[in-house]
Amino acid sequence: MAEIRNNWTKEEIAEIYHTPLLDLIYQAATIHRENKDYSEVQISSLISIKTGGCPEDCAYCPQAARYSTGVDVHAILPKHEVVAAAEKAKAGGASRLCMGAAWREVRDNKDFDKVIEMVKAVNELDMEVCCTLGMLTESQAQRLADAGLYAYNHNLDTSEDDYKRIITTRTYDERLQTLEHVRKAKITVCSGGIIGLGETVEDRVSMLKTLSNLSNPPESVPINALVPVKGTPLADQAKVSVWDMVRMIATTRIIMPKTVVRLSAGRTEMTTVEQALCFMAGANSIFAGDKLLTTPNPSFDTDMAMFEILGLKPREAFKNGRPQVAAQEAVAQ
Repeated sequence: MAEIRNNWTKEEIAEIYHTPLLDLIYQAATIHRENKDYSEVQISSLISIKTGGCPEDCAYCPQAARYSTGVDVHAILPKHEVVAAAEKAKAGGASRLCMGAAWREVRDNKDFDKVIEMVKAVNELDMEVCCTLGMLTESQAQRLADAGLYAYNHNLDTSEDDYKRIITTRTYDERLQTLEHVRKAKITVCSGGIIGLGETVEDRVSMLKTLSNLSNPPESVPINALVPVKGTPLADQAKVSVWDMVRMIATTRIIMPKTVVRLSAGRTEMTTVEQALCFMAGANSIFAGDKLLTTPNPSFDTDMAMFEILGLKPREAFKNGRPQVAAQEAVAQ
């Protein structure tokens, strides 16, 4: 069995990343098949519960208030609309609902109270609930945990060295601090990055080193391909090569063998064959549904047809137990 390490060096990860492609896919597939449920794919659905008007300057994001991208600002959704979206997602095969808000950080106000109620309501549907709301304090993370939150997403986006080129309104350390608060609250961690931002391969390797060498690696690592949006500073970036996606997914699978690796944004630009290579290389999660916050995404029906062709099946919710229960059992042992 592949061992779980948190002492990877850049040199080791770079050597894996640069392995001849077919050998790399074979190595990653071999490690992935040590997991008895390798043919299962965790399906998440991502909805925007508060859209646009964000004060940050993430160079890729259409929701930043400072960019003219055609995204309209909407107040926080009412709970019944979120529950309806969750029910639709579950009927389509999703086991997790991820709720995103265009905030820099969570504030202790009525909107956060509404999010807490949404988490409780979606939990009652027996779905895993994930949130991506920006930076969190320890107490806010604990409130989400107490409401039954399963996972919290807070991506690193790129390497620490490249980060200031992409975002100046919050620091890399602040992102890592939020991940610490999430971990302390016994919520599972979802954190990955975006390729195609204009970063180097060294930046990709450095980001993977940071993620894999956390005291506990993230339970979920999304690998996103940039979807360039008109009006953002990265609007003219070239499309990411599928081979780069395969290399990132395979390298992630090898250095984090038990982590769920999500083939995330950018799938609308990929053929079924290209996605199949990503699954072969160790991807075992996708976002399904027509939109990822504000960007297009394949429909549930399209994905189910692909699963049928590839012999994949949706993973059930809470396959590894509920995080609070799992944490209590670990303490008791």
